[in-house]
Amino acid sequence: MERRYVRGHYEELAAEYDEHWIYGPDYVPWMSGRIADALRLGPTDRIADIGSGTGLFAREVAKQLQPRHPVLCVDPSEAMLRQLGTPPPADLTPIVASAEDIAEGRTRLPYEQLDAMWLKESVHHVADPARTLRGLADRLAPGGRLLVVMLPATIQYPLFEAALARFEELQPDPVVIEEHLRAAGLGADLSHVEHELRIEREKYLGMVRARYMSLLSTFSDSEIEKGIEEMRAAHPEPVLVFPDRFAFVLGRRGGRPA
Repeated sequence: MERRYVRGHYEELAAEYDEHWIYGPDYVPWMSGRIADALRLGPTDRIADIGSGTGLFAREVAKQLQPRHPVLCVDPSEAMLRQLGTPPPADLTPIVASAEDIAEGRTRLPYEQLDAMWLKESVHHVADPARTLRGLADRLAPGGRLLVVMLPATIQYPLFEAALARFEELQPDPVVIEEHLRAAGLGADLSHVEHELRIEREKYLGMVRARYMSLLSTFSDSEIEKGIEEMRAAHPEPVLVFPDRFAFVLGRRGGRPA
């Protein structure tokens, strides 16, 4: 997907992004906890959320962790980062930059090295994942961890068929991402976590209409409306129940932690 088009999508969605992503009261704490557990985060770690958007998960991780160093919220969309607040919370530092900017050293970070970073559902926006992940890995301290959270190659969302087909066409394979981390010199492993979603049908249809997934920005208004009618016919139930399954691809740099 063309990156400027995606950036425009997020600029337009920024003000209502959190509304569309908070599926229920337990979703963000659940995912943030899984991220913190996978990365084995500690309060002294220097942490970055690459592709943080509005800081939805970084904010919750900071709340759970009480870090001594502010969590870096890195995102190319200034509009998304403005949702952190003005000024942002003391435990979060917004940085307007892309993953490539950090990987290539075009944007300097407040920390010389990072102990942990994650990319949640943003690696598919990267033009050259192998190169970018290598560059990000190079910014890890000894013992540093890099976690890529992504949807698997197929999903069981109650979307319309054309959207599901396009997802499978565009989505990277987590196994390939694991190979990229190994090629970057990290020990890597792949695991999965799953959370059951229960969303009122009309709310979910509204999320689709608002193009809550960047994938949906590739469809025209008329295609979205046609897809919604297809979803209504396929799912007459008032509450949609479906699994939200994620691949966790974790890389770790050898050596003693800094």
